[in-house]
Amino acid sequence: QVQLVESGGGLVQAGGSLRLSCAASGSIFRLIGIKDMGWYRQAPGKQRELVATQSRGGSTNYTDSVKGRFTISRDNAKNTVYLQMNSLKPEDTAVYYCNAFSLGSNYWGQGTQVAVSS
Repeated sequence: QVQLVESGGGLVQAGGSLRLSCAASGSIFRLIGIKDMGWYRQAPGKQRELVATQSRGGSTNYTDSVKGRFTISRDNAKNTVYLQMNSLKPEDTAVYYCNAFSLGSNYWGQGTQVAVSS
């Protein structure tokens, strides 16, 4: 199993910045097997959507609405993934979930709330 713990959410004004962190722990076998790590978000009344992912090799993928504003990064030695969010907009308000894909299984964190006021 892999456990994911997020931190860094909060309330910020539009135009502000936040940095989310997600640390993975668990069996060495599963941690070594992590391929993709990333962030998803779910706003009230909406489906969960991909925000950004990064492969173990460094390839990144972003949803169009955050390109140029958000940056995902990863420290494989620490089994940690980060999401730097700049120029935040009210429509970025959501619960942000960390995700890791390892050995055929998807793992999720408990979520961290991000609220952006106008």
